Amino acid sequence: MLAVIIASFLFTFLIFSLLPEKVAIHWNAAGKADGFSDKSPGIFILPGILVFLYFLFLVIPKIDPLKNNITSFHNSYGYIMLAIIVFIAYLHVLVLIYNLGHQFNMTIMMLPGFVFLFYLIGEMLKDAKRNWFVGVRTPWTLSSDVVWEKTHKLGAKLFKASAILVIGGILFPDFAIFFVIIPIILSSLYLTVYSYLEFKKESKT
Repeated sequence: MLAVIIASFLFTFLIFSLLPEKVAIHWNAAGKADGFSDKSPGIFILPGILVFLYFLFLVIPKIDPLKNNITSFHNSYGYIMLAIIVFIAYLHVLVLIYNLGHQFNMTIMMLPGFVFLFYLIGEMLKDAKRNWFVGVRTPWTLSSDVVWEKTHKLGAKLFKASAILVIGGILFPDFAIFFVIIPIILSSLYLTVYSYLEFKKESKT
């Protein structure tokens, strides 16, 4: 994670003088720039977020009331955090390239990043143990190891399926953003209801 963050800052500093004084920092659902800022600090927003997340990820295992559980899936936790860092760094590279004058549909270019993020989270999610920061945290998963385990096994499959569905955005670029948002929203809603029903079922036994 630290290597990715350092590389992001180095790349930014190397091309800083080539960037325009006003840079695009926000894009609408159609992938067109609709928000602009002064080059500094605008171009350092995402690297700044990377630094914040890095220290947050270091702190979480120390402050979680169930920190021993996080320790038990330390490798998977690390990969999930790395996936988030790499995803944001990828977005930052896209922002830099766009502002160098190579304009493109940002939403379409973000799709590979979402495929990578969703699939890797899905791959690692099945190993997550009950904790307060990482995973599908509903009142019912946090109240039961059994419900947590079942919900996360299902969640792993749904996140992988969402990753595959995101690819559809490439085939239908006008609706690309929906191929990202809808699968995740539906998966989240389904997992919430599923965890509740599983908790009710366990309470009756």
